[in-house]
Amino acid sequence: MTGTSLILGKDISNSIYSELSVRIQTLKNGGTVPGLAVVLVGNDPASEVYVRMKGRKCEELGMHSVTVILPEETTQEGLLEKVRELNGDRAVHGFLIQLPLPPHIDEKIIINAIDPRKDVDCFHPVNVGKMLIGEPDFLPATPAGVQQMLVRSGVDTDGKHVVVVGRSNIVGKPMAAMMMQRGIGADSTVTVVHSRTKDLPSITKQADILIVAMGRPNFITADMVKEGAVVIDVGTNRIDDPDSPKGSKLVGDVDFDSVKGKTSAISPVPGGVGPMTICMLMANTVAAAERAAVSR
Repeated sequence: MTGTSLILGKDISNSIYSELSVRIQTLKNGGTVPGLAVVLVGNDPASEVYVRMKGRKCEELGMHSVTVILPEETTQEGLLEKVRELNGDRAVHGFLIQLPLPPHIDEKIIINAIDPRKDVDCFHPVNVGKMLIGEPDFLPATPAGVQQMLVRSGVDTDGKHVVVVGRSNIVGKPMAAMMMQRGIGADSTVTVVHSRTKDLPSITKQADILIVAMGRPNFITADMVKEGAVVIDVGTNRIDDPDSPKGSKLVGDVDFDSVKGKTSAISPVPGGVGPMTICMLMANTVAAAERAAVSR
């Protein structure tokens, strides 16, 4: 098939950042500087990189950025005290606790302690519930990024069969919930498949839009994709690559080289969904600051 287009998160995120810059300047003109705080417990290398990226993007946009790094041995009560402090900090409009947490800390207890009005990760049960009924204050960053990629690439989702591969609380479940809502970038018929699905390829081959968040490198192959489908690859996996100077490379959950030729549009890895996650986190923070400014 010819004419496959690449859906590039970097280009789309840059467009959104331009829009956010206008909103941020409007807030500043009214005396509000949007503030984002990130709390990291321990020294997980991948989390450290992600936290630094968030901080840099805040600075680029002229937002207030707070990074809190706590030692691995921080107690659950110690972390809860930091959450309570950020809940009450009027300069912080949104904050998140970088996951995963050390095993001695209960993630659910920590997430439930976050003020839903500042829960820019959209993990709090209040925000999850509001998203499910179609009245969200925030949308989870990665699924929201995928939806924006579809909308801003001109992909028609109205009445289309969307198959979501994966059922995680971070991507799969919210993605399915968002795509079945009424509105732009949604109004789809949604099927969710996962590791226990029988004859999974027979279902993925029915998808007009295939969104893959399985966490398994190159899992989706050409024989699992319908001709002309739109494929969004959320996966990020590092695999060995003797030809790379680093000895490894990043690949998605989709076997890009084999699948690309069957699609009308596809997102690559890297360069696809990845840039959108931080972008939508910034968008949630700006929205939280706007709501706070109105309620002052």
